[in-house]
Amino acid sequence: MGFKLTKEEKNWILYDVGNSAFTLLVTTIMPIYFNYLAGHAGLSDVDYLAYWGYAASAATLLVALLGPVCGALADTRGFKKPIFFISLIIGAAGCISLGLAKNWLVFLLLFILARIGYSGSLIFYDSMLSDVTTTERMDQVSSQGYAWGYIGSCIPFILSLLLVLGADPIGISMETAMTAAFGITALWWVLFTIPLLRTYRQKHFIEKQSHKIRESFARLGRTFRNVKKEKKVFLFLLAFFFYIDGVYTIIDMATAYGSALGLDSTGLLLALLTTQIVAFPFAVLFGRLARQYRTDKLITLCIGAYLGIALFAMFLTSQIQFWILAVLVGMFQGGIQALSRSYFARIIPACQSGEYFGLLDICGKGASFMGTTIVSAVSQLTGNMNIGVAMIAFLFLAGILLFRKAAKA
Repeated sequence: MGFKLTKEEKNWILYDVGNSAFTLLVTTIMPIYFNYLAGHAGLSDVDYLAYWGYAASAATLLVALLGPVCGALADTRGFKKPIFFISLIIGAAGCISLGLAKNWLVFLLLFILARIGYSGSLIFYDSMLSDVTTTERMDQVSSQGYAWGYIGSCIPFILSLLLVLGADPIGISMETAMTAAFGITALWWVLFTIPLLRTYRQKHFIEKQSHKIRESFARLGRTFRNVKKEKKVFLFLLAFFFYIDGVYTIIDMATAYGSALGLDSTGLLLALLTTQIVAFPFAVLFGRLARQYRTDKLITLCIGAYLGIALFAMFLTSQIQFWILAVLVGMFQGGIQALSRSYFARIIPACQSGEYFGLLDICGKGASFMGTTIVSAVSQLTGNMNIGVAMIAFLFLAGILLFRKAAKA
């Protein structure tokens, strides 16, 4: 792995290996299966893309509203691990339930539930970084998490892909194959969480209060006021709101966009598998580069690259172009996510990491509500998906301008 990891760091990284299986399923097979359910119900391609985008938006918006309060509560001594565990169970149970849904609307509702559990668990997981490692090692440990998550998630994905693509030859229905795929993903996710649950200890915390929920709201209010005074944190949150919004919009809607354009489903899935494989060495590379170059310079490079990727996606019409897009995304996806996580962990108070990462989630996965909604709405209003995708470029442009201001603050 390039440098020796502690047991706590390894177990923390394993959760990335576990939850990334769900991420890959959501961005690859799941939209194609939803397209299958929607097609049987007579939905048009534009409506299929739009409803998928609206569901992703609803899930991230709900997490954005709940995240900071739960994060503030999790900062209390002894609370972070139990709340993390509850989020895991909601996500994994929702994932298994998706295999039982035969109606497109029920499927979307269960998807929202699973996505809430998954996204909620990441707030607490990310905030654990300051407990499992030191400030000096954050960039590399964070990068290793994303790197091993990308490569590890390929194993359950390939098993699921073989089931889905081989459903007819082995004599099972698409519904049965997908039920098995959701079950494999949930089991993988839970198994790779067990080591973290066994060894994690909350080192940075706030002492228990007599009125925990009320105090969490009060503390969150104080944090909001403090963020306005802390220029560096405030500007970073604004920048993150825009640029990571663009990143997650591309991740959430890539397969749905390719499917709606009429591109071959098998080719799309293999291209996105390539994204995971490419992302592994590049995430490690960015972690190593952080030893030699300033983190803010590397994040700026990644945002600029994503701006180019968004512009390229506007003109996507063929399978080979989608493959090129998949490789380009893989090169910078791990870097921008891992370095943003470790950069933020360094500029916030460690004992309030839960609530601060809850705020970050509003500006991150919560903010992707805006990107997916804009793409969906513009696609429907214009009847042109390429115009909808073009809107993503403006998110990266705003993000890079704001981030440079944050870096100088």
